[in-house]
Amino acid sequence: MSVAPSKAERASHRGELIDVGGRRLRIVRAGRPSARPTIVLEHGAFGCASDWAVVQARLAAKGLASVAYDRAGLGHSEPGPKPRDGQAIVADLATLLRALDEAGPFVLVGHSMGGLMVRLYALTHPKQILGVVLVDAVTPDVVTHALGSKGVSAFSKLLDLVSHGARFGMMRPVGALAGDRIGLPPEASAEKRRIHGLASHALWAAEEVRQWKATSDQARAADFPSAMPIAVITAGAENTITALKEIQSVPALASRNGYIEHVAGAGHASLLGRRFADPVVRGVEHVLATVRR
Repeated sequence: MSVAPSKAERASHRGELIDVGGRRLRIVRAGRPSARPTIVLEHGAFGCASDWAVVQARLAAKGLASVAYDRAGLGHSEPGPKPRDGQAIVADLATLLRALDEAGPFVLVGHSMGGLMVRLYALTHPKQILGVVLVDAVTPDVVTHALGSKGVSAFSKLLDLVSHGARFGMMRPVGALAGDRIGLPPEASAEKRRIHGLASHALWAAEEVRQWKATSDQARAADFPSAMPIAVITAGAENTITALKEIQSVPALASRNGYIEHVAGAGHASLLGRRFADPVVRGVEHVLATVRR
């Protein structure tokens, strides 16, 4: 059974499709281009560019241009070669930014598993990167923690089941009912719900998660430069410190220009939504203020 989205599904999306060497990735741009750095947004596992709609609107209101995109095979992007590990994803992003004639410097923002991708990109393209914002993000140390390792394994098994069921249309009603846990504006919310129902999206999301350990190992190869501004935005009040929160905070604590904000009341997904997105923007502003851009 084919898992490719129909033409109607491919057509019903915001943004544009950009060729990255014989295949296309979907991007969504926001904000007016200017001399200020472009903000590049990396979504989490099972996510897509739609996740960033609120953040992009608020960045645009601050005069900042941003680019969000669907990784290969996810959302409305066409698949890429396997394995879909961090190196493959970072190579795609570098090609995409060149295709957009975006030379940088950039501020990278990564949510959840996207934190691994932005770390790896910053370490492999350091001259392009002003700083990084990690939004309730995964770090390489998560898979070395006992609870984190079990959580990743359980999530991978769940996505394998989801991808199998999605081939038979099982995710369509789930996506329609529960596909937006962020709190997005209507157009982006409808788009995200449609994407969550796509069999192709589930299939390639599962492939990424299978590579979680490999991606973590790649991102662990080096630390962020100590002078690089690192903002950590984490869901939940400061007095609810957990092992995960402590792990998430390490990159900012290791930076001479670190910033940490705990967002009371926010959940892992809702941190990107209308109620809680402002701290993400403050993280970007911290990076820009540190480098005076």
